[in-house]
This record gives sequence, C-alpha cells and structure tokens, in this order.
Amino acid sequence: MNDFEAWQQRMQRKPTLLGRLTRRVQARLNALLPEKLHKALTVAIQKMVQGVLFGSMHTTRKPLADTALAEREALVRTRIRYYRNTAAAEGAATGAGGFLLGLADFPLLLGLKLKLLFDVAALYGHDVRDYSERLFLLHIFQLAFSSQHTRNEIYQRVATWETYRHTLPTDVNEFDWLTFQQEYRDYIDLAKLAQLIPVIGAAVGAVANYKLVEQLGETAINCYRLRWFASEAP
Repeated sequence: MNDFEAWQQRMQRKPTLLGRLTRRVQARLNALLPEKLHKALTVAIQKMVQGVLFGSMHTTRKPLADTALAEREALVRTRIRYYRNTAAAEGAATGAGGFLLGLADFPLLLGLKLKLLFDVAALYGHDVRDYSERLFLLHIFQLAFSSQHTRNEIYQRVATWETYRHTLPTDVNEFDWLTFQQEYRDYIDLAKLAQLIPVIGAAVGAVANYKLVEQLGETAINCYRLRWFASEAP
C-alpha cells in the first residue's frame, strides 16, 4: 500500500472509542460556553479566514500549466518546507513572549496555513479566483484539523468534488462557520495550550506549529491527488 492509499484509509476510518469519548467531552465543554461567546468566536474566525481568502487571492501566483504531477509535487513540498519553517520560527517567537504573544500566534498561524493552501492550489494548476476553489481550500483545512467523525463527511465531499461543487452555496457566509471554528479550536487546543506556559512556550510553539503546517501540507497534497487522478480516469 502506498502513502496515498494509506491516507485514504485513514480519512475513511470509523471513529475510535477514545475519539467518540473525546468528541462527547468537547461537545459538553462547548455547551458550557455562552451562546454569545460561540457567536463571537465564529464571527472572529470567519472574518480572519475570509480576510486571507479574499486578500491573498490578489497576490497568489498564476496556476501552473503543462507540468507533470511529480514536478508539481516537488515544488509543492518546497513551499511546504518554507511555510513549515516560517511557522516554527513564529511559534518559537510568540511562545517565548509569554501569554499575550502566545495568543497572537493564533491569527498569525492561521494566515500562514491559508496562504500555504493558495500556493499549493496554484502549483496543482487550480485558479483560486474561482469561488469554488476557495471553498475547496476550506474543505482541505477541515479535513486536516477535525475529529474523525467530521473527516469522514468532509472526505466524501472532497473525493467527489467535481459533483459536489455544483451544490455549494453561492454566498460564502452560508458556509458552516460554527462547525469550522469549533472543530479547529478543539483540535489545536491541546497542541497549543502549553505554548502559553513560560520557559517551555517557545519550544512547544515551534514544534506544534511545525507539525500542524506539515499535517496541513500533506493533507493538501492528497486532496489534490484525488482530483488529479479523478480527472485522469477514463
């Protein structure tokens, strides 16, 4: 079994008992938060993501044309290394700065991740000026940073994207931003919480950011492989 097939199996795996228990605990913790706070977090993350999605659109390179898959992926991995190392340095800097700078890491890391996805999309030959391509980036993001339960659902959309894209809402505000922010926040909370602790914050921030960007990059590669192989199928 190659890496791509192994990834496909992981994305379609049933949630484990531990995963189901964790999901229940997180759901209960989320239920304890006031509705106003949920709305505020949802709007904040929505605006941050939309700001990058529609701002980076004007600075992203043109889609790469007439290039073999292997060449594209060599370029993609170079970009992943760049963003991974940048995120690690940023995490170390904000982690070393204590609580307030640790909080600043959240929007900075989010922006780096989304800009990475713009570059990857272009290198695979997709034009992010297309509204549906920007929504595809959000689906990659969800696939990388969600519970297994949500991954099962998102994977099916990604695997049948050329059909699914015709059912997308015409207004990006109709995207399920509440689930997006809850899943993302729940996924990275444990990985990032120790970054706020003095002394060890810098090391934790560097390692956590490095691994999170690497995970997003690998997810993006496999998502675009799905589309590449689907387009090549007779």
